Amino acid sequence: MSILGKFVQTAAVAATALGLAMGAAQAEKKDLTIAYVEWSDAVVATNIIKTVLEDKGYTVKIVPLSGAAMWQAVATGEADAMVAAWLPATHAAYNAKLKGKVVDLGPNVTGAKIGWAVPTYVDIATIEDIKKDPAKFGGKVIGIDPGAGLMKASEKAIKDYDLPVKLVEGSDATMVAALKDAAAKKEPIVVTTWTPHWMFAEWDLKYLADPKGVFGGEETVNTVVSTKLKEEAPEAYKILDNFSLSLDDEQKVMVENNKPGADPAATAKAWVAANKAKVDAWTK
Repeated sequence: MSILGKFVQTAAVAATALGLAMGAAQAEKKDLTIAYVEWSDAVVATNIIKTVLEDKGYTVKIVPLSGAAMWQAVATGEADAMVAAWLPATHAAYNAKLKGKVVDLGPNVTGAKIGWAVPTYVDIATIEDIKKDPAKFGGKVIGIDPGAGLMKASEKAIKDYDLPVKLVEGSDATMVAALKDAAAKKEPIVVTTWTPHWMFAEWDLKYLADPKGVFGGEETVNTVVSTKLKEEAPEAYKILDNFSLSLDDEQKVMVENNKPGADPAATAKAWVAANKAKVDAWTK
């Protein structure tokens, strides 16, 4: 083979290799899975980011799980992301166990908090006050899904404040149903709760002061992704990294989701359509 022939052959091989490499680099993963906990705020945030990613050409599956399973799914790569990681306190145990196996992109919501609340017509101000007359509350605190960080903190509160009450397991929906029933009858009730949550727009509620600091202070809700996402789907990674909502944004959409016949996917799409400037800041 002539020198020219060898040069052409070498150039062709190099071009083919370069083309394959460029093709691999451009073949961004387009099927994404987002895990979430069925808390009202997480439903809002997850459906909004799902809509935004789908508008950018991704196919997005959202999977409801318990808090522990949500973190584990992202750590193993079964899920690509979550936008429902409550830190530094509520999900502290999950974060400590899986740190290094996930990537924390930081807050998507700030000013969040957890604790116990009562309707404003109930004449107590602190968690300690429950001890004066626990029978007034049926000897119980209405909780949510077992294993949730809020429930673990609630168990600790009962122990630390030495309260003769039972923590009732359930879900966000069953807790709200109990609150709705009690409020309609003006009966005393103590519920586990968090901000942001639409219940504060629906009823006049107050957090009970927590002098022992069992529930911690202000929290953030963070976006956490798999360690492979930045490499596999860099554009999606950037969008998730930029994603943020205000408490007001979330609570307004939560109120819409609570209306009869509401579809969280549809309310998310409506919010995205009405908030183009905010969405553009995430996707630019």
